[in-house]
Amino acid sequence: MSNNPQIVVSETDAHHLRVLVSSPPKGVDAASIDWLRAELDRARIVADDQVPDDVVSLHSTVEVEDLTDGEIDTYTVVLPAEADPARGRISMLAPLGMGMIGYRAGAEFEWPVPAGMARYRIHRIVTKDAAPAAPPPSPFPIPSLR
Repeated sequence: MSNNPQIVVSETDAHHLRVLVSSPPKGVDAASIDWLRAELDRARIVADDQVPDDVVSLHSTVEVEDLTDGEIDTYTVVLPAEADPARGRISMLAPLGMGMIGYRAGAEFEWPVPAGMARYRIHRIVTKDAAPAAPPPSPFPIPSLR
């Protein structure tokens, strides 16, 4: 059970996360997926336009502090296919990406990582871009199975 504050998650982000945790990509830590499921179960899910501006969501750029060593970094939380750690774009399925979704600026939280538990503080939301509501339709027609 998490001691973290309750998170606020948009309907779109909740949908993306539930799809991803239902069949996680290879290499994603099972303990993190279980923790994320529990966080989603206790989250307050709201309409996309009702998410407060100070809450981390998909495509938010966030300044976050590692409370273990005091290091402050800036990351953008993205879908796994958009991740590019060298450019500060972390997957929402990376331990830190999973951990930040739904928390407000100023919140402290802990999250399981392969080496144990990590603790972070969200300093501020630098930018907050709207996440795509759904993937674009395929440009190729889908053949009938009949």
